[in-house]
Amino acid sequence: MRNIIQDLLTQDEKKKAEKLVAELEMIFIDKLSALTEKQRRDYKAINEKNKLFVNKIWDYRQHSSSLSSPDVDWEEFEKDYKARVFTENLLGRVESLAYRLESTKILHDYDNYQDALNDYAYSQYSKGAGKPGFTEKVAELKQFFARTKSIPTTDETEE
Repeated sequence: MRNIIQDLLTQDEKKKAEKLVAELEMIFIDKLSALTEKQRRDYKAINEKNKLFVNKIWDYRQHSSSLSSPDVDWEEFEKDYKARVFTENLLGRVESLAYRLESTKILHDYDNYQDALNDYAYSQYSKGAGKPGFTEKVAELKQFFARTKSIPTTDETEE
């Protein structure tokens, strides 16, 4: 039996990580938006070209403010701009961490599933050898390996 991953986090590190995530959740609980699907469609995230456009307007505002429209609330524009940059950077870091957590979970799931298959094979062998308790165990585990009847396709029935 070869496991492809090991749990490298100590109990203290796991507790610390859970505590830090809880702290993040508390920081953001009333400060982040949660759009509905309709709102997401209505507002949409701006694409990379439009981000470059916004960045260029911000750059003009920083270096040539006399060329900026008087109809724009530039103080609010600056706040939104800085908040977007912050959230985009933080989101990228959190997404990277989430990807690595998900990848690690996949590997642990794979190890568990392979070990579970090995245990099931052992149980089937032990049932065949007449060892007590294995008949019931195999009967209960069979539900996870339900065989379905193959329905012939139209190509097979026309032959």
